Amino acid sequence: MDTINLIAAVIFALALVHTFAAKSFERIADRSTRHAGLFHLLGEIEIVFGLWAAVLIVFMAVLGGGKPAIEYVESRHYTEPLFVFVIMVVAASRPVLEAVKALIASLARVSPVRTAVAQVWLCLALVPLIGSFITEPAAMTLAALMLAPLVFRPGIPEWLKYGALGVLFVNVSIGGTLTSFAAPPVLMVAATWNWDTAFMAANFGWKSAIAVVINATVVTFMLRSHLSDVTADITSEGQVKVPATVSGIHLLFLAAIVVFAHHPVIFLGVFLFFLGFTHAYAHYQSPLILKEGLLVGFFLAGLVVLGGMQQWWLQPIVSSLEPTALFFGALGLTAITDNAALTYLGSLIEGISDEAKYMLVAGAVAGGGLTVIANAPNPAGVALLKEGFNDGAIGIGGLLAGALLPTAVAAGFLLL
Repeated sequence: MDTINLIAAVIFALALVHTFAAKSFERIADRSTRHAGLFHLLGEIEIVFGLWAAVLIVFMAVLGGGKPAIEYVESRHYTEPLFVFVIMVVAASRPVLEAVKALIASLARVSPVRTAVAQVWLCLALVPLIGSFITEPAAMTLAALMLAPLVFRPGIPEWLKYGALGVLFVNVSIGGTLTSFAAPPVLMVAATWNWDTAFMAANFGWKSAIAVVINATVVTFMLRSHLSDVTADITSEGQVKVPATVSGIHLLFLAAIVVFAHHPVIFLGVFLFFLGFTHAYAHYQSPLILKEGLLVGFFLAGLVVLGGMQQWWLQPIVSSLEPTALFFGALGLTAITDNAALTYLGSLIEGISDEAKYMLVAGAVAGGGLTVIANAPNPAGVALLKEGFNDGAIGIGGLLAGALLPTAVAAGFLLL
């Protein structure tokens, strides 16, 4: 078992290196003639952890036999990858997206600033905070789809795109802390530590909301001269108008999936009914983002498989730190492991103090925008926005640089 744990840690480290090198593979693919397809595949961030999880399972089968390897894979919980896939597809459906676009457009029209500026600010501030009620993956999907034609397009400096991406990821990570069910790292500990929505709003929510507004305001101010009202119309032109009843039914599907987020049998059943409804009323639909959703689910499932073998070195680190050190330790560790996995390990520690509980979760959500793997909704944002960057890929170093300042703002308020 020690050998397998060590191999799992090495494979996890290789997966991290692969994640950081993904954009380099895209550049190699552009110069390659014979193996461009292979390098493009290796450059897809969404396949990284699934690929290396498969390598781990092969090693486990060779060293310990096929049956233990299969038993390990089947012992993992895949509710979160399944939920993110389903919520992405439903939230990105045209009737839901049109309803949210109409809300954003209405608010932008009555704002005291230019329409494009107001829309970008609302997508970076209001939508992440709404994530506390519709879940963070849904908020990420909606914000990314609306920001894509406004910010992540030709004509916007690359460094500003990374700044906006960093703000989006950080704001979604902390914007879900107004309730006890929307942010994956909070969800992992809420039942164990008896943290309800009132507790979250009083101890996390108001601090996060202030940080979200500051981050969104700063990056929108920096983007203002590059935003054009010509591209600010985020409503769909030339398409059949979606009736209110169809939008309402889609929103009911979305609500049902959120309510049963911890029951995959039920939310998958609801999703199948949703697919049937979209087929019946196809003239009100745009193509569903099934491919993007499946790739993100594959990424997260791979992270579940690989992350499940890292407890042997992660938990001793978490349990040995004092509260303040735990905050910064969690913030840093979140960059190399999913923040929900980190808080779950903390929930297993016996006798952990209330201050340490707060610091662990605060550090985990503050660091949720530093890398693609730091927070479960981040791969969804990458899948939907990567085409707006050079080479059609997001550089992990650029994301880290863009997320540093908003992370510092979030950390500062959560340390109050």
